[in-house]
Amino acid sequence: MSARLAGWLFAGPALLVIALFFGVPVLAALALSLTDFDIYALADIDNLRFVGLGNYIALLQNPLFWKALGNTFYFVLVGVPLSIAASLGAALLLHSKVARMRPFFRTALFAPVVTTVVAVAVIWRYLFHTSYGMLNWGLSSLGIAPVDWLGDPAWAMPTIILFAVWKNFGYNMIIFLAGLQAIPEDLYEAARIDGASGWRQFRHVTLPMLGPVLLLVGILTMAGYFQMFAEPYVMTQGGPLQSTVSVLYLMYEEGFKWWNLGNASAVAFLLFVIMTSITSGLLWLARKRGVE
Repeated sequence: MSARLAGWLFAGPALLVIALFFGVPVLAALALSLTDFDIYALADIDNLRFVGLGNYIALLQNPLFWKALGNTFYFVLVGVPLSIAASLGAALLLHSKVARMRPFFRTALFAPVVTTVVAVAVIWRYLFHTSYGMLNWGLSSLGIAPVDWLGDPAWAMPTIILFAVWKNFGYNMIIFLAGLQAIPEDLYEAARIDGASGWRQFRHVTLPMLGPVLLLVGILTMAGYFQMFAEPYVMTQGGPLQSTVSVLYLMYEEGFKWWNLGNASAVAFLLFVIMTSITSGLLWLARKRGVE
């Protein structure tokens, strides 16, 4: 038996599972996006009609889609850098030689990742409540007027971004910790001998050595933030004034509120194309800079 055949036989079961539980549903959803599948088609399949690219054209002409896409990009462009910065900062603190009780703080900072999004979001709604929220209580004690964090279109998305960063930064922190522990101590010792300050060591030793880790964390975080749904669904229901409607939230409303499953599938595939394009661009840029 050749080595190539043995490799295919070894990977065959996994590939079969991927094809059945990922490939087939994706192709079915793609076919669904080319039809006008709705609640009437659910009742009688004879009501199903092929519309080609009609769903995609209608979606691109829908102002709500562009509003949702803008909200999603706002969430990604602000939330991803904040999440990466918070994760890296926490990892550096835990990796520091002066850090104490590392297992406790590692567990405490990772805890939000494994908590239920819905339950934690409800708690945050009370924290940011206009009348009796803890944050506004603190502001009032300083003589500052209360802020309608979740009811003001200008503050609703920043509040959700803050919640998402707090909820997710612990996962990236663990990845950064593993990357920091893999950096040889000899590099820092050589930098100190050459007179490099702490900031120069971070800039010229830590960041370059964390290049592949930063790429991995950036792609994973971006993919997760593009799929924003639970946060606006629980905290704002897409409001106020549709300021927190995301692309995935729009897909949910099209598919499960209005039962326009063809439109919902088209939304999903447009989001897939956007995420794939941005991820490919990041990988291309990383290869150009020599980060693999």
